Amino acid sequence: MLYIKNVIDPKDIGKVLPWVHIAISNAKTQLADMHHGIKPEFLKEYLNEFCYNFNRRYFGEDLFDRLVMIATSYRTDFEHRIYK
Repeated sequence: MLYIKNVIDPKDIGKVLPWVHIAISNAKTQLADMHHGIKPEFLKEYLNEFCYNFNRRYFGEDLFDRLVMIATSYRTDFEHRIYK
């Protein structure tokens, strides 16, 4: 794997990928506040939940509408395979 290493001055660290630092900080805060006594075997699930919520943070009340739209537009060929 080829990559380029860049050393960033500590005073400029907030300018480079600021959302990455904010997301990591939010994940740490959520883990510290909501989940006291996290067991290591469940850490991945907690981080998955954080990513799920983070990726849907702007959906708000539209989330249910999106679910209904997807559910009603889904077309299965199940009956065609069985009855033909």
